[in-house]
Amino acid sequence: MVHISVVIPVYKAQDCLHELYQRLVATLGAMTNDFEIIMVEDCGGDRSWDIILELSRRDPRVKGLQFSRNFGQHYGISAGIDHSSGDWVVIMDCDLQDRPEEIPNLYQKALEGYDVVHAKRVQRQDNAFKRWTSMLFSKTFNYLSGMKFDAEVANFRILSRKVVETFRNMREHLRFTGALLYWMGYPTAYVRVQHDKRFAGETSYSIKKLLSLAGETIIAYSEKPLRLSIWVGFLCSFFGFANGIYVVYRYFAKDIPVMGWGSLIVSIFFVGGITISLLGVIGVYLGKTFNEVKRRPLYIIRESTFKSSH
Repeated sequence: MVHISVVIPVYKAQDCLHELYQRLVATLGAMTNDFEIIMVEDCGGDRSWDIILELSRRDPRVKGLQFSRNFGQHYGISAGIDHSSGDWVVIMDCDLQDRPEEIPNLYQKALEGYDVVHAKRVQRQDNAFKRWTSMLFSKTFNYLSGMKFDAEVANFRILSRKVVETFRNMREHLRFTGALLYWMGYPTAYVRVQHDKRFAGETSYSIKKLLSLAGETIIAYSEKPLRLSIWVGFLCSFFGFANGIYVVYRYFAKDIPVMGWGSLIVSIFFVGGITISLLGVIGVYLGKTFNEVKRRPLYIIRESTFKSSH
């Protein structure tokens, strides 16, 4: 057991890792001599893994895991947590937008009796598009899931050992760390932290990846799309029935003949499209359920610097 573990998912971060290591060691060393830094390399295709190996040879407190393929950021977080041994576990990104110097603030807040302390970013240094998409996602997710997420909160947080042990038991494949922690319900606090610009490189999240992540997260933690599909079906049926009554009324009360096959074809295509869309929503949920029942491992580790397996 160590006192503090720092878990860092790494993806295309070769230009950040040395600076990240130096600042972490300086910060953690002022807090305790008993710490470990766990870097999980997600097959970004650059020299990140070589640098992690170099750092671990130089300093045994640095430990590395490399996936067999790209699994994704939240799977990297899960792997790091699975292999951590600290009384407290810090999660942070690798690009130095999360400042290592803020870890003592999170730690001190946790010592007040909180099992989870989230870093709330002040004056985010992301571009306007990323800030806007984060806000849109949080509002949509909050509406569909019934949870309350702040767009200014990301992955930077500290967890108690109690939370870590609970997290390890949650093995669903659709991973969203923030939602899992919210569901647990442990005492939670927030600390306002300074948010820096990216130290090097560019974000790996394209619009396509962001939309995919948002869709999977909503499906994983919300049944509301299924309930909404029921209401959409009822509304279509209601308007169709109302229109039918109106047509019959015009025919008998005003002697207006029923017109046009064109409107009939449009109605058929409209209702057919709605039906297929609703079946698609159900199909996505069934597909995700099918993937869950396979019970495959969350991730596969290709190489590790740990001396003993976890």
